[in-house]
Amino acid sequence: MGYTVRLWAIIYKDLVSEFRTKELFSSMFVFALLVLIIFNFAFSPGTRELQLVTAPGILWVAFTFAGALGLGRSFALEREKDCIHGLMLCPGDRGIIFLAKFLGNLLFMGAVEVITLPLFAIFFNVRILPILPSLTLILFLSTIGFASVGTLFAAMAAATKTREVLLPILLFPVAVPVIIAAVKSTGRVLEGRPLSEIAPWLNMLLSFDVIFLVICYITFEYVVEE
Repeated sequence: MGYTVRLWAIIYKDLVSEFRTKELFSSMFVFALLVLIIFNFAFSPGTRELQLVTAPGILWVAFTFAGALGLGRSFALEREKDCIHGLMLCPGDRGIIFLAKFLGNLLFMGAVEVITLPLFAIFFNVRILPILPSLTLILFLSTIGFASVGTLFAAMAAATKTREVLLPILLFPVAVPVIIAAVKSTGRVLEGRPLSEIAPWLNMLLSFDVIFLVICYITFEYVVEE
């Protein structure tokens, strides 16, 4: 019972803090929107090649870079105001801090994706309603993997003076399998392929999520103490 209460207390704290400032969500959304606008002018929207080949990459550039921006802020405020020490002094497993931060990052990234996806469909003339269930599954699995690794590296980078530079350097090489699987499976779905044809990519995402969630949970205590 105490485990669950502490978990949701940290998540509630982060949500209330974000609702007051709206700093994290607004910066993530504006960044994702700017990416879509820039690529919209760089390519001719509505062409078949753009919809099937280029559009999945553009979508995940917007999601991953906006996500990295949000992940970088998830522990920055805790370090700047020394709140992290208060969290660490609470009794119980410190992995609960990781889970709370991970779920918070998952919520923020998911909210940005929900708003960005319709704008992506409008800007690039892509029909997403017929493939929305498949696309939602891909987004969910991909975001879990990206947020789990990103939360751990955000905690690690927050202790340094160059956290804005260090986080992408640490995060993107490890998250490459997630990004590749997300882009490939999104492209197949936009082509109208059934889920059975993208099952290998989904299995890859699911395996990554399970493995790295466990690894990040176990190693978080050692990372946050440094």
